[in-house]
Amino acid sequence: MTSAELSTRDRIVNAASDLFYGEGIRAVSVDAVAERAGVTKRTLYYHFTSKDELIAAYLQQREQPNLARFRRWYAEAEGGVAEKTRAVFRNLARAARRPSWRGCAFLRTAAELANMPGHPAIRIGVAHKKDFENWFAAMFAAEGLENPAQLARQVVILLDGAFAVVLLNRDPAYMEAAGDAAFTLVTGAPAQR
Repeated sequence: MTSAELSTRDRIVNAASDLFYGEGIRAVSVDAVAERAGVTKRTLYYHFTSKDELIAAYLQQREQPNLARFRRWYAEAEGGVAEKTRAVFRNLARAARRPSWRGCAFLRTAAELANMPGHPAIRIGVAHKKDFENWFAAMFAAEGLENPAQLARQVVILLDGAFAVVLLNRDPAYMEAAGDAAFTLVTGAPAQR
């Protein structure tokens, strides 16, 4: 779909996504988003009542594609559940090697809005992370692993910790190391009795 075929709202969200992910939400003005989208500020405010609403829309737009990407990586990986879990981390490490990679948009947004726990974007981020945790738990339960919810929580902690360390060090090897740790955790998980 070309930009001419996109709705005005979609063009605004796409512009915000590019700018917010690339530069950070606080660094980007509503004027910059409107300019990138090719609309007036008034048009932007017709579709979004505030920058906060636009930030929330930016994260909502990223939620399902991210989860779909993880599911695809998991499904395409060879081996058992431990190998498939590690494959998610390895694919993230590959993504982190791209110059345009800026880490997890949800974690970066949460860091920028840390003093605003009730912000709609924070609630979206919490729900997003919970969706990943629930998805991992479902994968682990399907394999008959004991306490799949706890195991999923541990894997998500490794994942989010790796996002932070890779962003700080600009070294995707940390994501691979976290994947190896997740592999070890899942391999060592006992089967349900």
